[in-house]
Amino acid sequence: MRILLINPNTTASMTATAADAARRVAATGTDIIAVTSTMGPVSIEGYYDEALAVPGLLVELAKGEKAGADAAIIACFDDTGLDAARALAGIPVIGICEAALACVSFISQRTTIVTTMERSRLPIEHLVHRYGMGTRVKVRAADIPVLSLEDPSSNAGERLRAEITAALRDDRADAIVLGCAGMADLTAELSREFGVPVVDGVAAAVKQAEALVTLKLSTAKRGAYAFPVEKPYTGILEGFRPKAISA
Repeated sequence: MRILLINPNTTASMTATAADAARRVAATGTDIIAVTSTMGPVSIEGYYDEALAVPGLLVELAKGEKAGADAAIIACFDDTGLDAARALAGIPVIGICEAALACVSFISQRTTIVTTMERSRLPIEHLVHRYGMGTRVKVRAADIPVLSLEDPSSNAGERLRAEITAALRDDRADAIVLGCAGMADLTAELSREFGVPVVDGVAAAVKQAEALVTLKLSTAKRGAYAFPVEKPYTGILEGFRPKAISA
């Protein structure tokens, strides 16, 4: 089984962090094919970054499916471009926010997602409600710029731990979800430290992707996720005409 892991930002070191988390939980015989978008922002923090990350994501998805991927994972907690990706692809596409929430729903009645910046908190809150978890999940922002997660001299770890402490105390959370793919390497450490389940969306997405492939299930291709209608695209998006991008 080949699972395509796409980092929709252009920072390769973050791809490596997510890929390592994915490979740690992948079953024997599952290959994780990790790729980094070649166009767009270096990190995704808010709606503007998210919108401009989608074209690069779709390019990598089309290439990966053509190369034989059985499923794809979008390694951004905003579930960047998820609906567009599901419409484009003939293979299952998993968003790590949706995967994390599905996973934690089995083990916790009160969960807090701890994400990076305040500008990312509201988009994630909207996803929580979209996925039907609004009464069980709260979202906190630790005021951590995404790229600071990779800077040992930053206080990102301290801020993350302070927000988890507040979630356990004030939200009475039973479990924590890490709201950024760049935090994927911290789950085991934080779970031991705080004594509660800590869920990483990358790992959750891998197991759900494996399950869908094993069950021979893919995205329904009628209605909202039907393949895009063939039509001309103009200007710099000419190459994103549906047949052109998937060729």
